[in-house]
Amino acid sequence: MYQPSADRYETLPYRRCGASGLKLPVVSLGLWHNFGDTARYETMRDICLTAFDHGVTHFDLANNYGPEPGSAERNFGLILRRELAPWRDELIISTKAGYLMWPGPYGDGGSRKYLLASLDQSLKRMGLEYVDIFYHHRMDPETPLEETMGALAQAVRSGKAIYAGLSNYNGPTLEKAAALLTELGCPFVINQNRYSILDRTVESNGLLETARRLNKGLITFSPLAQGLLTDRYLNGIPDDSRVRTDGRFLKETSITEEKLAQIRALNGIAAARGQSLAEMALAWLLQKEGVTSVLVGASRPEQLLENLKAAAAPAFTADELAAIDRAAGF
Repeated sequence: MYQPSADRYETLPYRRCGASGLKLPVVSLGLWHNFGDTARYETMRDICLTAFDHGVTHFDLANNYGPEPGSAERNFGLILRRELAPWRDELIISTKAGYLMWPGPYGDGGSRKYLLASLDQSLKRMGLEYVDIFYHHRMDPETPLEETMGALAQAVRSGKAIYAGLSNYNGPTLEKAAALLTELGCPFVINQNRYSILDRTVESNGLLETARRLNKGLITFSPLAQGLLTDRYLNGIPDDSRVRTDGRFLKETSITEEKLAQIRALNGIAAARGQSLAEMALAWLLQKEGVTSVLVGASRPEQLLENLKAAAAPAFTADELAAIDRAAGF
């Protein structure tokens, strides 16, 4: 029977989500790509147990993670029941609703109908009474913001979620949403957004500045730009890469010669620091003011362990940061 490592809390530091009392490990495990019906149960289990053994207490899901939609939650629920259930109170489990999940007018968006029904479905798939964080997954201009925030508040009041979160919001909408949640007395603590050396949208759309000013946490997804910020593409596109075998998120047309030149330049900076490109990319995010945690995916336990090294990376010099900006085109 699985027993977690006795020194599991000696690997990673933990940071508060803004001004809240909730702490997250600086590296969290995202179950976006590698926990669907096409994955081996034994591999998924080993990744999760390796994560917990090394202090990764936060497991991030969404209703539509797969493939197929819902399968990541079902698979994680199985791992939880078989292996991790005795340590539920040491875990932060998050899920989301906002993107298309089932057909018809009630399976997408930000309506109260959709969010609360989706949360019930997610809890059933995972075999849980509550999640620690329930996110609205994307802005929905067709639904009044008051309705969406009211649904998040209801999820917390019902005891089916402990905290509320927002994902893929911009700064102005975050500001309005946070005011509504404060008025409703809902503990909103965290934003989840795409952020990497190559994608700095949160810096231009106001999200990063607003989250800092409101003292809300920020957890970043796609910190390795779907694998571009690794050694996978230094010599072109491998035949077994996600681009060739999946193609849902990283498109072959986006890997231009200009992009490859940027990646090689960034790899040179990482090598000069004694790091892999992936380790440097994660460390770059973790040393950004306002970033609480970075979400990493893993297809095997060894990959996760490599990513955890970023938590102990040396600080960047001003010259290194400037060189990274130049190489990435910023």
